[in-house]
Amino acid sequence: MHPTLNIAIRAARTAGRILMRYSERIDQLTIETKSRNDFVSEVDRAAEAAIVQELRSKFPDHAILGEEGGQQGGRSTEFEWIIDPLDGTTNYLHGFPQFSISIAMKYRGQLEHGVVYDPLREELFTATRGRGAHLNDRRLRVTKRLTMEGALLGTGIPYREQGHIDAYLGMLKAMLVDSAGVRRPGSAALDFAYVAAGRLDGFWELGLAPWDFAAGALLVTEAGGTVTDLAGGDRFMDTGNVVAGNLKLHAVMLERIRPFLGPALRF
Repeated sequence: MHPTLNIAIRAARTAGRILMRYSERIDQLTIETKSRNDFVSEVDRAAEAAIVQELRSKFPDHAILGEEGGQQGGRSTEFEWIIDPLDGTTNYLHGFPQFSISIAMKYRGQLEHGVVYDPLREELFTATRGRGAHLNDRRLRVTKRLTMEGALLGTGIPYREQGHIDAYLGMLKAMLVDSAGVRRPGSAALDFAYVAAGRLDGFWELGLAPWDFAAGALLVTEAGGTVTDLAGGDRFMDTGNVVAGNLKLHAVMLERIRPFLGPALRF
């Protein structure tokens, strides 16, 4: 395993212990509203601080982009860490058992390492560019499903900015036709990890932030899948509009999405 990935794993496990410790007293947490349906608690900040401390101790010059701390520059312009200390905050605050920690590292703009950690199930999803994706010690591969028939898909319903809700609902209706169904568990990082692990055949969502899926995108591609924007391009890290799956099903999903792409979503 790559030494840099080991540091990311250590940081994720440290944050995981914090999440589990706080989970025993959720009713005592201080919770703030960042925007509509978007919350942050002291546990988010504590977990992010622990991750940043771990990364800074080994890579003091690297830049860090965190959901809670924003952009934290380093002397190096080549390395950037992208972290979400608690992906699925709303789930966590309600005691709904689906949340994760996501840590990714980019080198010269390219994703190099990714970790998605589920502390509840002790599932550690990892990837390094060119070295494959793994769940704990098992190699991951996306499914081989060729059509929508029988496909199980994941998604995220727009909840912050709902300007594209009608377009999204049209996509959802199209995806439901002859598929095995659509799931909305509430942690995009885990959704991507589940695509990489073959638990989901595909996934799409609108309006994600980079920290929601940077690690997950690397997991999917290293497991043999593909990740694009809604039009099949490569601007998903900029737009946050994403489609992921194996090559064949991904193409089918894009076809079903295409009729609902207005001007604002055609990228």
